[in-house]
Amino acid sequence: MQDNHYQPQKNWWDRNWKWFVPTGCLSFIVLVGLFIASVFFGITSMMKDSDAFKESMLAVQNNKLVIEKLGSPIESDGMISGKISTNNDSGNCDLQIPIKGPKGTGTLFVVADKRGKWKYREMSVYIKNTEEEIDLLQK
Repeated sequence: MQDNHYQPQKNWWDRNWKWFVPTGCLSFIVLVGLFIASVFFGITSMMKDSDAFKESMLAVQNNKLVIEKLGSPIESDGMISGKISTNNDSGNCDLQIPIKGPKGTGTLFVVADKRGKWKYREMSVYIKNTEEEIDLLQK
């Protein structure tokens, strides 16, 4: 007497769910992370490409008092925060730009409106080491 029990073959899901579920979840998490990173770098790139950013960084790099406090060269250092909005020849910005030089670090604050060209309401540097603020709009 032979015991021939027929065992049906499991379907694909029953055979593979143990590796598919973690891999699928991990893939989803990686894709969401890549999406967030691309949005972040796209926004940061847009801010760095703006005339307001370029003009304010040029003002910092040419200010003798800031150079005295931070040294030269002065460059942006890290994540820019704030907002910038432009539509053709109009817009506004409110940026906080971390900056650094060989002697220290600081934050560049920029508030401006655009009507053809940027008109700055505030452009100042806060020096972290000495806790002083340098107004870049004063002549």
